[in-house]
Formats: sequence, structure tokens, C-alpha cells
Amino acid sequence: MEKQTYLITGGSGFLGNHLGIFLLAKGVNVRLADINPLENENLIGKVEFMQGDVRNSDFMEKAAEGVDVVIHAAASLPIIASREKIKSTNVGGTRAVLQASLNNKVKKVIHISTTAVYGVPKFHPIFETSEIKPLGPYGETKWEAEGVCREFRKKGLFISIIRPKTFLGPERLGVFQILFDWMRRGKKIYIIGSGKNRYQLLSVSDLINAIWLASLSEKSNTEFNIGATKFQTLDEDLQDVLDYAKTGARLVHLPARPAKMLLRFLEVTKLSPLVQWQYETMDKDSFVEVSKAEKILGWKPKKSNSETLVENYKWYLQHWPEYEGKIGTTHKVPWDQKILKLVRFFS
Repeated sequence: MEKQTYLITGGSGFLGNHLGIFLLAKGVNVRLADINPLENENLIGKVEFMQGDVRNSDFMEKAAEGVDVVIHAAASLPIIASREKIKSTNVGGTRAVLQASLNNKVKKVIHISTTAVYGVPKFHPIFETSEIKPLGPYGETKWEAEGVCREFRKKGLFISIIRPKTFLGPERLGVFQILFDWMRRGKKIYIIGSGKNRYQLLSVSDLINAIWLASLSEKSNTEFNIGATKFQTLDEDLQDVLDYAKTGARLVHLPARPAKMLLRFLEVTKLSPLVQWQYETMDKDSFVEVSKAEKILGWKPKKSNSETLVENYKWYLQHWPEYEGKIGTTHKVPWDQKILKLVRFFS
């Protein structure tokens, strides 16, 4: 039987790298496409890499040629700050990817969306049929991108839409680098609200398994929530990491309303890397129901919130010196802490 070819957009990113390594182990042909160069030594020379912009229709036509499954993971993150750039990538890029997939008769597309499309729901757990009320340009454009997916389904394209919770694992930096940096230094870890809310996360390995199973299933032409099934309160999960770290770092709770007002001001004035979606949800319950994925895909998450956080922190302790002085706007690099660096100094 001829080997299938999988194309991953955003292939140089955090999820793309993990997916590429996973798919190589599964014995399929792997092609990565990204606007950024491929730097992962575990992938260079073992996969086909094409550098280009997913918004470029001609580039995507070439990238999708001879492909069986497309995993569309490329996206612009909120930290980029430009609403126009986020929309052009998340919506326009998705359209270009899907059109190229349709033209090249791709069998399946796995579109990586986000649970940010639900905004800050009042009722939990969140089902795939729950109210859609995205918060901020990232959630809004991801919901628009899902609309493009539904448009292309009507044209005959098979599209699984995966809505993962915030996912992390080895090599995940970004906003988690800020948390781990403060933990390593033994600083106060500021929590908005009481910390008694239940906040679900997701291991990147569990997300990848869901993507793989969706690519194999003939019943996955639909939407799936993906998240850990073992999670505690926000305080309890973070305390597990602090107990492992043993650096003297401790949780400190801030009154929600004034903290959010301050963070909103800092975001608007570009003095903080944190965006509305992150701080508005910190003191709220946030967890999805994953029984649909369990039933249709046969998917079962293996890792709890605290296991995933500790695993990521262990990796960070081993590698943080490599990233000193480096900043960027992806999940694979530290973010500029801006005024938070001053807060860290006095914490």
C-alpha cells in the first residue's frame, strides 16, 4: 500500500514540530509548510519542507499537490496585536488552504481551531453546540475561519474541526515562559480572583493523538472539543508545579475587577504581552465536554493538567539558558514581558 502524504501548515511552529515527529513515527510522508524556516534538527532532512505564506494561493497550490491529508495549524496569535494581520492569516489563509485542498482533491482536512470561539461562557461544561461568543480578534477570526470550513464542506471537502483547550508540553514557551520564569526565580505568582475556578488545559501529545484519529476516521467531518479530563482548580494545579519546583514561589490572589482593568489598560498601551482572552478567563471556570471525541474517534486523553504543567516546567528548567535574550511572538520563543519584568523585580 502506498504511503499517504500529510501536509502540516504552520509546520515550523510548536504544534507543527510535534506533529511532524509523531507522523514520521507513524510511517507516513510528511510535508511541512511555514512562513518561518524549519529549525528542528529532528525534522530537517527527514521531512519535505516548503517555506511560504499560507495566504499565497499559488504557494498553497504547490504545497497541497499530491497530498492526502492536510492539517491546517498555521495561525497568527493575539500577541501580534494587528487585527488586520490576524484576520488575513486566520481567515484568508484558511480560505487559501481549503481552496488548494479542494483543487488538489485532498481526502481530508483537519482544521485546528480553538475553544476561544466560546468566549467566556456562563455554563459548563462547554459542548460543541454551546453558544459561540468569541472574545478578541483571535477568537473572532478563528470563528470566521470555521465559517470558511463550513462553506467548503458544502463544496464536498471533508473537514474535521478541532477545538483544543490551551495546550502545552516540551518546547512550549510563549505565555507559559513568563509563568515558569517567575517560578524558577521564586517570585510571587499573581492569580486573578480566588483560584477556586476549574481551568482545563491539554497536553500537546493528547491533542496530536486526537488529530491523528480524526485523520483516520470516516465519521470526523464535524467539530470536536479536545481537553484534559483530569483537572483541578487553578490554584491546585499551579500548586502542584510549585511543590515540584521548591523555589519559594507562592500564589498571591488579586481582586478580579481592578486587576482586569489594569491589565486592559496595559494591553491597550502595549505595555503588557497579556491579551484580553488570557486575563478575562483566568478567574472563570473554563472546561469543555469531550465525550463526542471519545465516542466518535475513540480518543482518550492520558495526561492531567498538573502532569502536563510539571512536564513542561521540567523541560523549561533544562533549556531556559538557551533562550536568554531571545524574544518573539510564537509559542516556541519567550515573549517580551515588558512592564511585567518590572513587576517581577519587586515580587
